[in-house]
Amino acid sequence: MSVATLERPETLPREVWVLVSANFVIAIGFGLVAPALPTFARSFNVSVTAASIVVSAFAVARLVFAPAAGALLSRIGERRVYLIGLWIVAASTGACAFANDYWQLVTVRALGGIGSTMFTVSGIALLIHLTPAGVRGKATGLWGTSFLLGTVVGPLVGGGLITISLRAPFLAYAAALVVAILIVWLALRNSTLIASANDDPQPDMPLRTALRDSGYRAALASNFANGWAAFGVRVSLVPLFITEVLNKEDSFAGTALAVFAAGNVAMLMFSGKLSDRWGRKPPVLIGLTVAGLATISIGYTTSVPAFLLVTAIAGLGTGILSPPQSAAVADVIGKARGGQVLASFQMVADIGAILGPVIAGMLADRLSYTAAFVATGALSLAAALVWLPARETLPAKSEEKTVHPTPEEAIGAELP
Repeated sequence: MSVATLERPETLPREVWVLVSANFVIAIGFGLVAPALPTFARSFNVSVTAASIVVSAFAVARLVFAPAAGALLSRIGERRVYLIGLWIVAASTGACAFANDYWQLVTVRALGGIGSTMFTVSGIALLIHLTPAGVRGKATGLWGTSFLLGTVVGPLVGGGLITISLRAPFLAYAAALVVAILIVWLALRNSTLIASANDDPQPDMPLRTALRDSGYRAALASNFANGWAAFGVRVSLVPLFITEVLNKEDSFAGTALAVFAAGNVAMLMFSGKLSDRWGRKPPVLIGLTVAGLATISIGYTTSVPAFLLVTAIAGLGTGILSPPQSAAVADVIGKARGGQVLASFQMVADIGAILGPVIAGMLADRLSYTAAFVATGALSLAAALVWLPARETLPAKSEEKTVHPTPEEAIGAELP
């Protein structure tokens, strides 16, 4: 029995749709600035490594400030943390457009990372508290899909704005965030569903307990590799590879990032269903292998059609990987409270996004872009090797079957 047969779409609270819509706007903005950021940094006459550090500064700030953002939730409430985080990102992104030197750009971009972790942590917490248990899977699916769709639209628009000015995407993103802030504030200010804190009777799962699970350790490895490749190297090196190796204009970087994101979206729902039938390991192994080999191939492309083809394949591989990887973590947590476990899972992706651009940038500077992409793809293949001996976290079919289950039992069996 599926959740869709037990719950109707109209049971989703209005507030959830507000958060999903805001997530879409945020993702568009991320896509707006992604093609412009490394090229804008290079305009200050710095190396590829230095340009990549601008991308890493954002992730470093997210990682360092994550514990403090979590503490703020219980002190001032999720809604306030969410809105303050959005304001910080809007202000810092707008300030990027007026940066006069490289270090100013690094500083304001790092401030944006602080705001990003604030609205990310509080947004997910709001989504959990606002959504009834029976439709929580649908809500989180909408949340993820809205972000991915935004990453498809954003680079296309951002690539066009680059033709006007390298600073234009930052101003456009700041303006879009201000609109999103006003919409969220107006829609949620009188909500009776939002509480500053909720008591959860379930026990906490210690991180050390999760680390003893081979399935969780494998998920950490693949999320680290995914953060390195998808959120780090792809944003920092692909735009430079396009302009300096393929000799294409700056605006084409937006098209390339959109092709990758489109491949991601195309596989997302299919991969989620596949992992429920086959288990978590098979699609994760397929996704890591496809993404890894395609990323390696990028470094050897010399023509635009070949580059777009392997970029699309890399996007498909990442789309296959993401849902079952997250589902495996949910399987490990089960009915326990997994805040520390989930936070660590996200943090390894941030660490990958920090180290990836710096190390791959150094390889590009000292060796070649080919070496940088080979190292990045090899990391995904190494993560696949970690998954091979890991346990299958999907509960056995015999354990899932019950005689005449109640709606609550059926929902509990399907939702993490």
